[in-house]
Amino acid sequence: MLQVPIEDVEIAPGHVFEWSVVETRMHGSAESGPPHETTTYNQAKHFAVAQDSRSTDDSVSAYVAGSFEISGPLDRGALESALLHFVRRHEVLRCTFQQLAGDLSCDALAPEDIELKTVDVGPVGSADGIRAYLHEFFQRVDTLSWPLIIMGAVVRDDSTTVYFACDHLVTDGLSTPIAVHDIASAYAAYAGGEEPDFTEVGSYVDFSREQRGRNGTMVAEDGRLDHWKGFMARGGNFFPPFPLDLGVEPGCLYPTVNETETLLPADGAAALDDQCRAVDGRLFMGLLAAVGVSLRKEGGPSVYRGLMPVNERGRGVYAHTMGWFINTMPMEFPVPEGAEFAEVMTGVRSAFAEMQRHADVPFVQAWRLLAPREYTALRYWPYAVNFFSYLDFRKAPGAEHHAARNARKHLWASRSNGICFWFHRNDAGLHMNSIYVDTPQARTTKSALGGTLEHTLKNMAEAGTF
Repeated sequence: MLQVPIEDVEIAPGHVFEWSVVETRMHGSAESGPPHETTTYNQAKHFAVAQDSRSTDDSVSAYVAGSFEISGPLDRGALESALLHFVRRHEVLRCTFQQLAGDLSCDALAPEDIELKTVDVGPVGSADGIRAYLHEFFQRVDTLSWPLIIMGAVVRDDSTTVYFACDHLVTDGLSTPIAVHDIASAYAAYAGGEEPDFTEVGSYVDFSREQRGRNGTMVAEDGRLDHWKGFMARGGNFFPPFPLDLGVEPGCLYPTVNETETLLPADGAAALDDQCRAVDGRLFMGLLAAVGVSLRKEGGPSVYRGLMPVNERGRGVYAHTMGWFINTMPMEFPVPEGAEFAEVMTGVRSAFAEMQRHADVPFVQAWRLLAPREYTALRYWPYAVNFFSYLDFRKAPGAEHHAARNARKHLWASRSNGICFWFHRNDAGLHMNSIYVDTPQARTTKSALGGTLEHTLKNMAEAGTF
C-alpha cells in the first residue's frame, strides 16, 4: 500500500457508480439496539471541533480514503454484496452520533438495519476527470452528517477501481488496509459463489466504553500524567513546535501542499532495517533518529521533541477492527552534533520504552487537563507542531495482495498552520507523505529538510552513520 495524494494517481476512465449506506429500520422501533453508547475521547473532541467550526463558518475539509483495483470484468452484484458485508461487519461504520448532555454519544445500528443505495453516475471520459471527480467525491464525507463512509467504483471492461472515504470519526491510518482487505476478500468470495469467511472483529463501542472506564475520573494531579508533565517542563510546551521556519503568521490557516516521495528503495529500506537491528533497534526508531538529526542539521535543536501516534488495537479482538484506535504521545531524545548512530539509537529506544509505559493516557485528556487554558478549546493545534507517524503496511491484513491490487491510501486536508509527515514502508521501499502549508518559505524548508533526510537515511543504510 502506498499513501499518495489522489491527484498523483493514474486511474483510467470508465463508468462510475456510487454507494451510500441507508438505514432501513423505523425510528423508535422497539427492536432497535440500546441507544446512547459512549464514544472515545478522540471522537468527542473531533465532533466538538466540527460543530464549533460549522457554527462560525470556519471549517477545514479533510478526508481519509482508499482505493484498489479488481482485474477482469466486474461482477457488480458481488461487489455490492462485498461493500454491504464490510459495513455490516464493522460496528463503528453503522454508528450514528449525537451531542447529548455535553458529551458525544452514539447509537449502533444492527447489521440488518442497513442497506446500500446505488447511484449510477455514468461515464467519466478522462483520467483527469476521474481524479477531479474522486477528490470532490471524497470531500462529501461530513463529520456532522450520516453516513460517515461513502463508496464507489470506476468500472471498465477489463478492470475496476474501487474506492471509499471515511470521516476521521470512524477511521485511522490502519483502517484503510483493513477496509481494502475486507472488501477485496469478500468480493472474491461472492464472485466465486461463496460466503465470506472472516473471524469476528471487536466492537469499537466496547473499546470506547473501556477507555472511558479507565480514564473518566482522571484529574490534573493524577500520577499517570507525570510523563506529560515532565515533557512539558523540559520543553516548555504541551504542543512541541516544529523547529524550522514555515513562513506562517500566528493564528492563520493556509492552503496545503500534499506530496509523496520515496526516501529509500526496497533494498535500501532492508539495509536500514539491518543497521537498526544491529544496535537493538527497529527501522522506525532509525527513521525517527534520522528525522531528529536532519532537523538539527537544518537548524533545529539538539533535542528532538515531537508527537507520535500510537496504535491501541493490540493483537487481540481489535486487531482487524475499523475505528480510531490511535493515541498521541510525546517523544523526546537527544541528537547532539557528532553523536554516533548507536548513541542516538540508544536514546530513541529508551524514549520509546518510556513512552510505552505511559501510553494508556488519552491525548485528549492530557490536553484538557494540562495544556494552557487558552488551548483547551482550540479547534486546531495552536501553531506548527512537530509530528511523526510511521506505518509498516507490509504487516497489515492482506499485505501480500497490496501490489497486485495496487492498494492506495489517500489523506487530504484543505488548510493547515504547519506540517505533518506520514512515513510508511511497503514492499517497494520507504516513503514519506507530507501535508504542509503552501507558503514560499514552507516549500523551501520542506525541500531542504527532505533532501537532508534522504541523504541521512542513505548514509545510515549504507554505513550506519549520519
